[in-house]
Amino acid sequence: MDTIYIILIILGVLTLGGFVAMFIYTYPISKRVYRDQLVRTSPQKWTRTCSFPDNEEQVQMWNDGIAWADKHRDKITDVEIESDGFKLYGEYFDFGAKRSIIILPGRCESLVYSYYFAPPYEKAGFNILVIDTRCHGKSDGIYNTIGVKESHDVIVWSKLLHERFGNEEIYYHGICIGTASGIFALNHKDCPSYVKGFVTEGCFVSFRETFKRHMIADKRPLFPVLDLVMLHINHNAGINVYKQKPITEIKKLNPDLRVLFLYGKQDIFSIPEKTKQLFSLCAAKDKKLVWFDKGSHSHLRINNIEQYDNAIIDFFKG
Repeated sequence: MDTIYIILIILGVLTLGGFVAMFIYTYPISKRVYRDQLVRTSPQKWTRTCSFPDNEEQVQMWNDGIAWADKHRDKITDVEIESDGFKLYGEYFDFGAKRSIIILPGRCESLVYSYYFAPPYEKAGFNILVIDTRCHGKSDGIYNTIGVKESHDVIVWSKLLHERFGNEEIYYHGICIGTASGIFALNHKDCPSYVKGFVTEGCFVSFRETFKRHMIADKRPLFPVLDLVMLHINHNAGINVYKQKPITEIKKLNPDLRVLFLYGKQDIFSIPEKTKQLFSLCAAKDKKLVWFDKGSHSHLRINNIEQYDNAIIDFFKG
């Protein structure tokens, strides 16, 4: 028996030593991944420039968005708010409507990126607010909080649209992490009653789940780097991604909200299986799911312009 105990002790020491060695090796990797992906490490990062200049579709979206904005420069009012001590900046396109859409871009993107998603809302009879989310564009901030603290900012923007510009109804259009910001804002205790609904493109069930898929696509080591990155988020941004996630929040939405889901069958980050799960759990009674055969994550409109725009226009006719 003594021999068995000795063997178990030796195995335990070796196992513990292995975990310690793995931690020592992978911790710097996780810190680097976190800083690369979720921390604005300099003012030159995540500015109002095209985030993926080597991607042909992204460049086309960028150029088309700027062309749309250039046609409406006479409609723009530069706006700013203060939220959680941060100065945040945006542009308000006033088309004389009584309702507005706030476009909430994804990670790495500024308000210039959001121009591309504006045309269907102009046609549907909306004023349009595009924003630099915290730590993007001209706005203050260092840490991306996966939509949680950004949702506070969305509420402040909503109040600006109502109180300063007289908008009677406000809706959100979220892309990727922007969808998380929108969902958290809709459930926020200070969300005004004049916020009436949400259009979600590429929402994920949890940030950990979608970031795992990004790491696989980027050929990064998963264990234990993935969960170490989640711990960095908790330590630096104060967000518990295991508890604070869209799949939990979407079940709490006000049933009177209107929610349009836009999803791509080719999306490898917000996959169809998870999309169906989110849609089925969404508490809104007036909800619709539109599928697109072509288009990668956040690139649905560039591959399906007519179908994409009509989905939005038709949804807001009802």
